[in-house]
Amino acid sequence: MKDWFVSVLIALVLFGLWGFFPKLSVARVDPVSAILYGILGTVVTGVFLYLKPGFRLEFHPAGAIYGILTGVCGILGSLYYFRAAQKGKLSLVVVITALYPLVTILLARCLLGETLSHRQIAGIILACMAVFLMASEG
Repeated sequence: MKDWFVSVLIALVLFGLWGFFPKLSVARVDPVSAILYGILGTVVTGVFLYLKPGFRLEFHPAGAIYGILTGVCGILGSLYYFRAAQKGKLSLVVVITALYPLVTILLARCLLGETLSHRQIAGIILACMAVFLMASEG
């Protein structure tokens, strides 16, 4: 088993929970309040990671800027996800937003020069078809 596989399975479960909990939260509070509670959870987790024995915060200007941009995009994306979850069917909202890797793939292709195999392109097409089928009524 590849050394990253356990990490990807843990991430899969955590992202699944991340996609589920907002529906429960926005059923009780507005999306902005839910985001602020989410940020509180992030800060608490960040403090524990910062206090981990032997940890030393690294700094590089570009690394810091991209890290901050990651946080901004994540929080704003979460806010709109929460708004969609509040008003729409979670099973549809999560499937449609799960296509976010397409944005990443396009950016990686255009800006980093990464290539896609024919099999990967077929997978992208099938993923889009799956979302279309999931989102269509009937």
